[in-house]
Amino acid sequence: MTYDIVIKNGSVIDGTGAERFKADVGIVDGKIKTIGTITDDAKEIIDATGQIVSPGFVDGHTHMDAQVSWDPLGTCSVWHGITTVVMGNCGFTLAPCAAKDKHYAVRNLERAEDIAGAAMEAGIDWTWETFPEYLDSVERLPKGINYSGYIGHSALRTYAMGERAFEDVVPTRAEMDIMKKELADSVKAGAMGFSTSRTRNHQTPAGDPVASRMASWDEVTELVDVMKDLDTGIFEIANEEVGRDPKNQREYHERLRDLAVESGRPVTYGVFGSRRAPDVWPPYFDLMEETAEAGGKMFIQVHSRALNVLMSFETRMPFDNYPIWKEMRKKSLTEQEADLRDPEMRAALVSSAKGDNPDPRKAAGPEIRRPNYDWLLVMDNIEGPHKTVAELAEETGKDPVEVIIDVALENNMKVFFRQPIFNENQDHVLEMMKHPRSVVTFSDSGAHVSQIMDSSLQTHVLSHWVREKNAFTLEEAVHMLTAQPAEAWGFADRGLLKEGMAADVIVFDADRVAPLMPEVKHDLPAGARRLVQKAEGISITIVNGEVLMRDGEHTGAYPGKLLRGPLAGQPEASAVA
Repeated sequence: MTYDIVIKNGSVIDGTGAERFKADVGIVDGKIKTIGTITDDAKEIIDATGQIVSPGFVDGHTHMDAQVSWDPLGTCSVWHGITTVVMGNCGFTLAPCAAKDKHYAVRNLERAEDIAGAAMEAGIDWTWETFPEYLDSVERLPKGINYSGYIGHSALRTYAMGERAFEDVVPTRAEMDIMKKELADSVKAGAMGFSTSRTRNHQTPAGDPVASRMASWDEVTELVDVMKDLDTGIFEIANEEVGRDPKNQREYHERLRDLAVESGRPVTYGVFGSRRAPDVWPPYFDLMEETAEAGGKMFIQVHSRALNVLMSFETRMPFDNYPIWKEMRKKSLTEQEADLRDPEMRAALVSSAKGDNPDPRKAAGPEIRRPNYDWLLVMDNIEGPHKTVAELAEETGKDPVEVIIDVALENNMKVFFRQPIFNENQDHVLEMMKHPRSVVTFSDSGAHVSQIMDSSLQTHVLSHWVREKNAFTLEEAVHMLTAQPAEAWGFADRGLLKEGMAADVIVFDADRVAPLMPEVKHDLPAGARRLVQKAEGISITIVNGEVLMRDGEHTGAYPGKLLRGPLAGQPEASAVA
């Protein structure tokens, strides 16, 4: 026979966690046909000598719902070996929503997920109203990687309730029925499940709660029960912030546990550690065990490093809303540099920055009340160690703001200041990653595009936790990034190199693979800016049997697919009351 592609001479890590082995991998019609010794002809032979051949990585937490409309390649995820993503997390989706009401979807997404409204207006051809129609739209788009997604609560609520969705009101019976029917129709059409947010970080541009935050727990439960009746679908939630009060925390945990047990649906959410509350995260891991013992299923999404806000004069700085700074930051970068070099202006800027931020509304971003210079680091290289502004201030005897100005000028205004806001304790991060019921994911790719760059969390696992820290074997890490998330989200034919599976494959150099330094680009629709980050050491990315990337460059192919949930294409399921 003639293979479409044969990958020869590589070390296969198949995703199961088993030790690597030497084998050829043969691909035919988008599937893995043979793993072993291959002597037959092939249309293309890829020489993987000295490299690892593994399944493509799976990311279960992205917000690429808007980006897929204007970025067929799937950046930045694709640069880091990702071949499959789950979008629609945290209740944020573009559907259901008619084009005439798209301002509701934009209101929910623009601030909470830092996706520019101008980019969405310019980059999205709004051809749908219902979520099944949105899925059909995504299916028609050219795609480099594979996409799947939840239907989001905020969109459901605004679809049924309009402006009332942003008010603290209970939906009418008719409005609730609209939400339930649309949810049922969406799951039947291939939605992976239902997502919501109850976290105060998720705000509209006006600083008000997004629509899902106005829902009662009874409303959430009634919607999850739609999936119970259909016997399929995952429930994803951005957690309520219950603080450190054990009573409040326990009450919320019992609600989550009971929902998982009574609905029979898997419940998933993300957890980060915090230096300010180091005792909050462990009970969530205990909750997983408690839920399993009670007969429910629950898994936690965890990160592989600190959750960092990246600040720079090219994007945002902690002082952007301060007097004097606010006017200066409207100028071009060249003009700002001149102001920073002017002694009188510099003194005024330093003085102004000693006060409090006059608009400290967004928790997950640079608009904080006042910078903590002990936790503001100069990111002059990718791996670190990075010195804090406080350390540099002590070394030089200067005010911390003067240090920030000096560092910016020394780097032509193109340096990042890294502010960890969660997961500061890397021992805790490692403990969370090693928990048997956690899944390493949560890149938020497609969101927070000018503040956070976590699309590289998978290559960070390989470079930092495997190569530098020896915390995992390479086989353990590949299993963690492939088979584990594929199983958690029900991708039965992905996440493993196994005969008959979909041919999503990457070839990488274990000694070189690593994220590169982030950059600032203005490549979104309408010229909106974002952070981008590429990787080195990944030589080949194959999606559904076609070579998508060679040495970080796109081949021109778009082999990605929409991956629908298990009810898609089946006979009509029973009606939901």
